[in-house]
Amino acid sequence: MPGLCSFRLLLACKGQVLNQARQKRPPGEASSNILFLTAKTCQQDYNWAEMKPAPAPKLAVFPKFFLVFAACLLLTSCDAMHGGPEPDTLRINLGAEPPGLDWNISTDSTSFDVVCNLMVGLTQYTPQLKCDPACASSWEVLDGGRRYLFHLRKDVFWTDGKPVVAGDFEYGWKRLLDPKTAAEYAYLFYDVVNAYEYNTGKLKDSSAIGVKALDDYTFEVRLRKPAAYFLYLTAICPSYPQRRDVIEHWGDRWTDPEHIVTNGPFKLSKWAHEYKIEIVANPRFFEGPPAVKTIKMFMVNEQSTAFALYENDQLDYVDNRSFSTSDVERFHTSPEYHNVALLRNNYVGFNVTKKPFDDVRVRQAFSMALDRTAFPRILRRQEEPSYTWIPSSLAGYSQSSRVANNVQRARELMAQAGYPGGKGFPQVDMLYPSREDTQLVCEQMQDQWKRNLGVEVSLQNEEWKMYLEHLHRDSPPIFRENWGADYPDPETFMNIFCSKSGNNHTAWGNAQYDDLVGRAACEQNQEQRAKLYAQADKILCVDQAAIAPCFLATQNTMVKPWVKGLQFNKCDIQFFKHVRIVPQ
Repeated sequence: MPGLCSFRLLLACKGQVLNQARQKRPPGEASSNILFLTAKTCQQDYNWAEMKPAPAPKLAVFPKFFLVFAACLLLTSCDAMHGGPEPDTLRINLGAEPPGLDWNISTDSTSFDVVCNLMVGLTQYTPQLKCDPACASSWEVLDGGRRYLFHLRKDVFWTDGKPVVAGDFEYGWKRLLDPKTAAEYAYLFYDVVNAYEYNTGKLKDSSAIGVKALDDYTFEVRLRKPAAYFLYLTAICPSYPQRRDVIEHWGDRWTDPEHIVTNGPFKLSKWAHEYKIEIVANPRFFEGPPAVKTIKMFMVNEQSTAFALYENDQLDYVDNRSFSTSDVERFHTSPEYHNVALLRNNYVGFNVTKKPFDDVRVRQAFSMALDRTAFPRILRRQEEPSYTWIPSSLAGYSQSSRVANNVQRARELMAQAGYPGGKGFPQVDMLYPSREDTQLVCEQMQDQWKRNLGVEVSLQNEEWKMYLEHLHRDSPPIFRENWGADYPDPETFMNIFCSKSGNNHTAWGNAQYDDLVGRAACEQNQEQRAKLYAQADKILCVDQAAIAPCFLATQNTMVKPWVKGLQFNKCDIQFFKHVRIVPQ
């Protein structure tokens, strides 16, 4: 039995794990050696074609290091992984179970990393984040930017052989906006005629929405006003087409591997929950099947465990989800190492309806008390301190919107709010997703607030899927979050804190902010547009302090020399259709 074998091997190796831990070897070395030994043992003594991880309760009695080792053991034994490349196969680590693969509903980067390799929309991003034709071979912009006509290719097919038609886009966009879908990204499409009214239940007739299939290969979109960023929306996951017949037939199970139909370079082959997703090359893809035949996407939560697999040549590519600060320091001079500045801002969010953060003075104090230069120092991955919500590389960034680091003023504000020196401050827990580097950041915040404000903030971490569910269901008084750009435009940052946004977990709303962001979205003069965004940024971060921006992230990756064609971009969207495996 696989479970019994795992248990026996754990017992047999327990002494070796403890001895190597005591020797304080460099990070990754001990686990790599054990990985090799256990994988070799399993491969020689057992022939497990497919094995799923043992149920969590059976492992709960083991210490943390044992759980890490168990994950390594199961991963190596399940796939008979060996040191070196697998032919025509890319092996990566997602870091967590994707909450779902329904691209109308998903909002997180883990799900999108899978979906954007299964699907393409009207347009698709280039590595430079320009919109190239995809399902649409061309488009017309009419009526001063208020009307778009997309002309679809006739050689784009779903994986079951049916052609992709304009009706699939009309259904997909209307499903996104349907209140029953409860899609948090619906707000992105509120510039479509009657989209907001339908999504909020004020309009019941979906035929009044400004999206329509004029024929099988012509898709029309009508906007309430010109939107400078609109074309970008046609390349992102929520705007992908959908198959009505598949969804209505299979219901909630339509994304299961045996049911799902897709139109992109890969198709879903396996989904072993909490363990692995496999996608395989789509022979019907209109650009031709990709060079890599299989991509194995594992779900190893512990960064050190995943990086040990990379060191042992059992993963071909790792990013921040698998690459801890200590490992970055060890390998930053390696030819396999890459660092890319991202349009991803990390922030502290405050639920403004919950005490003590219903008081703007407390929020301002917590933000002012943070020394943001500390975060790049502890992470050591070339991050940039962030004092504004709009990243410094985008239009709308302004020195006038910067949050001040002013401990003295922060203490004065706390005293005015009734907490002099932190006295009387209530117990609060800051929620954050379970990851080693995120824990470092949160512990640094915790320490700064204690030293600078005299307050105790407890830390509460949750597994990725549960963390997202917690934020969506009932966000806590304070939480650590980040937002990565869906497209390279300030609008992708500013609209999430509008009152109508489904991704606004602060419960904060401000009419002046909404007005500024709305005007900026359709402003054609780029200088004036930037000024509008800068004013809104100041309201968000300084005047109201609904959030406290902290640092701009970088993506740190290690790529094996046999992996060719992997390209990076500032939106951190992972496309694998150009990847090749070339054994050395």
